[in-house]
Amino acid sequence: MGLRRPAPSLRARALGYLSLREHSRTELRRKLLSALRRQRAAAQPDEEAPAPPDEAEVDLLLDALAREGWLSDSRYIDSRLRTRSPRLGARRLAAELAQQGLKPEGETWEQVQASEAERAQALLLRRFGEDPPGDAKERARRVRFLVSRGFAQGLALRLTRFDASSDALD
Repeated sequence: MGLRRPAPSLRARALGYLSLREHSRTELRRKLLSALRRQRAAAQPDEEAPAPPDEAEVDLLLDALAREGWLSDSRYIDSRLRTRSPRLGARRLAAELAQQGLKPEGETWEQVQASEAERAQALLLRRFGEDPPGDAKERARRVRFLVSRGFAQGLALRLTRFDASSDALD
């Protein structure tokens, strides 16, 4: 029979998550509470309802990690914006951060907003090539593509104009 390893401490588990990538406080809290629930359920398989996790213990750990510099919402925001901004517009990025209870701010957010048109144009080129839309149906398809990724509708309409020789739509 093999010996089972003891479950990692809450701190070790948190540092393990943070070593993989930045996490928001809300996201890390949710993961730690879930892991604590699973750990307690495995330790007490006979009980029908395991004891609820100690949320105060998790909150104290998160406070300590923040004080020590391991956990930072501003680093999480910067990381999230840098990795997701090439594919998404400012509206979608702001909505994703709002789900974590965070407000986009800082230099990286300003850069994201300033580069909105360039990023949208790059997405259009990568997805549809250099040819302008040939008809209203194709233009609508491209506008939907950009809007679904969080770019403003006005920007999407401006970037998907028909060429001057087309008399279908302005």
